[in-house]
Amino acid sequence: LASTVSAPLYGKLGDLYGRRLMVYFSVGLFLIGSIACASAYTMDALIWARALQGLGGGGLFVLALAVVGDVVPPRERGKVQGVFAAIFSASSVIGPLLGGWFVEYLSWHWIFMVNIPLGLLAVIGFTVGFEPRGERVHHKIDWLGAMTLSVALATLTLFTSMGGHDVEWTSGIAIGLFTASILATLLFIWVETRASEPVLPLHLFRNNVFTTTSLISLITGAAMIGTITFLPIYLQIAMGASPTVSGLLLVPMTLGIISTSTFSGRYMGRTGKYKRLPIAGMTLLAIGSILLSQLDVDTSRWTFGVSLLVFGFGMGFIFPVITTAVQNAVPREHLGTATASGVMFRQIGGSVAVAMFGTIFAVRLADGLPQGMTLSAGELGPAALVGMPLEVRDAIASSVVNALSPIYVIVICMVVLGLGVALKMKEVLLTNRMVPKSE
Repeated sequence: LASTVSAPLYGKLGDLYGRRLMVYFSVGLFLIGSIACASAYTMDALIWARALQGLGGGGLFVLALAVVGDVVPPRERGKVQGVFAAIFSASSVIGPLLGGWFVEYLSWHWIFMVNIPLGLLAVIGFTVGFEPRGERVHHKIDWLGAMTLSVALATLTLFTSMGGHDVEWTSGIAIGLFTASILATLLFIWVETRASEPVLPLHLFRNNVFTTTSLISLITGAAMIGTITFLPIYLQIAMGASPTVSGLLLVPMTLGIISTSTFSGRYMGRTGKYKRLPIAGMTLLAIGSILLSQLDVDTSRWTFGVSLLVFGFGMGFIFPVITTAVQNAVPREHLGTATASGVMFRQIGGSVAVAMFGTIFAVRLADGLPQGMTLSAGELGPAALVGMPLEVRDAIASSVVNALSPIYVIVICMVVLGLGVALKMKEVLLTNRMVPKSE
């Protein structure tokens, strides 16, 4: 939540006051939050520390991508974004595995303490390697726009995260959060039309590349996060894999993303073009989603790996393109804002998808369980099945598979919609010159 809310503000502040300063600020917040997390001994303290860490993390997501636009020409930018996508995908697998090792052999506190030396090393490398560009002049920050956007994003994220789990969808809290999100969004639009330097200039939506990449970010965020969230339950219940093995079985998706994101970066650097890549990516995502929709209790690990590999191929064709294309299509003064918008829409898509899919999964799981049995998704795991009769475990496995099927049907529909958006994207040739200061 903190990361999603802070991302747009970091993008705008980076445009106004320089990304170098904001990188130091966001890294500092992240490291302070990490120390606070490692020092927490109550759940409430850990939650607040994680919020502080998230405020720094929102800047890291946005600024790491936006800084590339300051120092790398558009045509070469795709290669760097491809490397970013590959590293991020690899760390998504390595991180949880390393965290599990820390918990098992050291202490969970080390999950956060390991950030300290790595963060300091990153700051040193950034200080040595990055030279700021451009002159800084006085600007007026659109604090009211930032506040209304933050309220809109926060209430939407809370609504989708809590609805159907902590509170009923029809409860006063859920309705209040949804209403607040709508009102804050309308107020944000009104504020932005009158602000001298809006935090998210609405005229950017008249830019075809900005609009299409934002929609693609929303759809791919929903497809990826919504898809992989429930796969560990399938692997552990239907396939009988341990938590560690289930994490390793997700590696094919990472390998797919690494391979095609690297290829995409090189393709953009060589040709200066990118439109074909998201079209190919959405097509492969659709094929991968169709394959995943066929998962059953008897599906082999080899078949599962191939399905996830194809899905990863699709993601790898899309990730580097989104940032590279939008940074190439907007003037430099909006580079950080445009980059932050892609991150924001991807996180919103993931939050909404997880909430929606979670509700579908919970309802269908409850309907498919043996009569008289109640078991929530959060209680599913190898430990919960210990001691149960074989026929009961088989029934639960079948129920999990049945609950997953409609999720991938929805993902297929979203990806087909994303393919239509990708076909509408205009292609602005990537050049070897830097983006001009203004159009």
